[in-house]
Amino acid sequence: MVIGNVSRRSVLQTGAAIGALGAAGCLGGGGGDTVRMGASAGGTWDVGLAFEQAVSDHGEDVAYSTIESPGYVGTTNRMSDGQVDGGIVDTNTMSKAMNSEDMFADSPVETLPWQGFLAFPYSIYVVARSDTDIETFDDLAGATVYPAEPGYSTRATTLDVWQMPQVADVYEEMDIVDMGVDDAPGAMEEGTIDAAIAYGTPGVGNTGFVVEYDSRTDVRYVEHTDELVEAIQEYSGAGFSEYDDVVEDFQWQQDIGADGIVSWDLEVTFTFHPETSTDRVYELTRIAHEHGDAVRDAEPRFTPESLDELTSAAIGDYPWHPGAAEYYQDQDAWNDDWLVGDPDDAGSYN
Repeated sequence: MVIGNVSRRSVLQTGAAIGALGAAGCLGGGGGDTVRMGASAGGTWDVGLAFEQAVSDHGEDVAYSTIESPGYVGTTNRMSDGQVDGGIVDTNTMSKAMNSEDMFADSPVETLPWQGFLAFPYSIYVVARSDTDIETFDDLAGATVYPAEPGYSTRATTLDVWQMPQVADVYEEMDIVDMGVDDAPGAMEEGTIDAAIAYGTPGVGNTGFVVEYDSRTDVRYVEHTDELVEAIQEYSGAGFSEYDDVVEDFQWQQDIGADGIVSWDLEVTFTFHPETSTDRVYELTRIAHEHGDAVRDAEPRFTPESLDELTSAAIGDYPWHPGAAEYYQDQDAWNDDWLVGDPDDAGSYN
């Protein structure tokens, strides 16, 4: 890592959302105003609430409120629209928003969420009901498959991986199920879903709806194929991991019949709207660094324990919020190659 002074390069402007923020009433000017942070269901929501408590206990001149939001894509759109001051979003969604790709192709965001600090990683894989004949990924052809709720980035990233050339033939024959995560465990139990993604934070456990169907339905790991491994490794929007003990790593309540698994991974981060004040984001970054143990006491899914880990999900050539950048600079943890956003020139890159 190259350490030095903050290099302030501006972000290109498309700019219409800045004026809308004042009307939305979210981004107040006082240092004691509440930072409203969007968070989706499951582990993300739990991390948001745990961080809210840490801010209450250790924050100075800042308040924090966790606001329910429909997935990482929904959080990104609500932030752009000025409905929240920040949100917990994954890096794949951020990259797609920056480039107006996929779910943002027809409705590009006018204002990007700027980088703050890592929240936790998510590792994604597939399980099937044990009473089906599904054993390997190839067997998902013709099956009813649940890749999480529409609008969830875990779903979007999963479908991206499955549409890679190596496995697209299998994906094209899947019957993809659209429903909310609250309804999926019941559908698994009733037998209307044959297979579903599972995901969680290694060493901590699976996310909420996976824990729910784990307690209600017998499932087994859908064995990865060489083609699936190649697809994951070649897809640039997610990482690749292997686990030797999935039951222990993700705290399954049952034996899912796997000696080892592979996963496609997301990095989930705290992000902030460009007009959220520098002082408040600085203070939230300080709390993440100095009082991360307090967050983990309430929710162990908040994983970063050092400055290196807080910045480990950095996206190259993507703006950091000036408040986070200033804190990292003060801690000698800034990389001169990183980009600092300019609130006077804020927008997407398109």
